[in-house]
Amino acid sequence: MRIRTDDEVYRVDAVWLGPPKATFPWRARYVAWGVGIAVFLVVLTVERQLGVGFGFFSTAWAFVATILITRLITRKISHERPLGAVFTMWLRELHTPREKPRGEGGAVTAGKLRVRSQRPLPRNKRPDRSRARRGAAPARR
Repeated sequence: MRIRTDDEVYRVDAVWLGPPKATFPWRARYVAWGVGIAVFLVVLTVERQLGVGFGFFSTAWAFVATILITRLITRKISHERPLGAVFTMWLRELHTPREKPRGEGGAVTAGKLRVRSQRPLPRNKRPDRSRARRGAAPARR
């Protein structure tokens, strides 16, 4: 006995091809149209905040940026991962506690370093202090 799944139903995208008798030459899902309109308004707002004037070329570049950003966003959206879930995941990723990349503490200064006027002797030429403290004679080498 074979059990049929409902995957075929979800594989069909809800696509709007355009008005009747004047369809668009591209396929875009309904969610892409909604995301695209919102992204276009955000891109235009960012352009105005950056001081770019409203003209033909600025609007054309905003339209190109909108298409690219919308394609990037809708590439992550499917029937198994809707827009709300992707947005929630993105917000939670932003607010997740992170490990601090640098240590705690203040600036390092050389103010507490001891400076000697003479260079230290190499290890093989130093007197043996442990024997000198005990009162024993230093060993000859």
